[in-house]
Amino acid sequence: MENILKVLTATNLLFILKGLWLTLQISFISIVLSTIFGTILAVMRNGKNKLLKLIASIYIEFVRNVPNLLWIFTIFLVFQIKSTPAGIISFTVFTSAALAEIIRGGLNAIDPGQTEAGLSQGFTQFQILRYIILPQAIRKMLPAIISQFVTVIKDTSLLYSVIALQELFGSAQILMGRYFEAEQVFTLYLLVAAIYFLINFAISSFSRKLSQRWAQAAE
Repeated sequence: MENILKVLTATNLLFILKGLWLTLQISFISIVLSTIFGTILAVMRNGKNKLLKLIASIYIEFVRNVPNLLWIFTIFLVFQIKSTPAGIISFTVFTSAALAEIIRGGLNAIDPGQTEAGLSQGFTQFQILRYIILPQAIRKMLPAIISQFVTVIKDTSLLYSVIALQELFGSAQILMGRYFEAEQVFTLYLLVAAIYFLINFAISSFSRKLSQRWAQAAE
């Protein structure tokens, strides 16, 4: 018990919380940017402009089929960008491609007749997308989008091993270098696992409740 208490000091917990804060910052910014770019890519790939459709298709297929770990290496080493911006950019690049396909699937699930009805009422394509298609599509694709967000939060743990960024897992790894007892190392791992679980479980639970509420409202 004494060995465990040596790990769970106020200084160590504060160090872990600083890493958690960096994880949440990187995840939040990446998620917001990925949602914006992913929506743009989905609209481009669904559009009638052949050139834009080709560009979006090439980007989505190429990025999705290359490991995110490689994007982190490439952006950090090749472009010589600092650790935190490199982490945000690499996750945005990768997650945008994944979200683009999720969003495109949601858009395609909406009855085409609604677009025709909007055009008959004098709406532009952009107005139809914004006011008619997207609000309905979001409800259909929300669970998959939330799942992707949870993946982003978990995958930030890659950043320490690749670019030595002291996010949540990286902070724990640094602390582990100070302790050698098995129970101390296990305590640190358990603490980090519990933090990841609580955050991601809370997000997933919120998604499920929101989906259920929307389903009940639609009945």
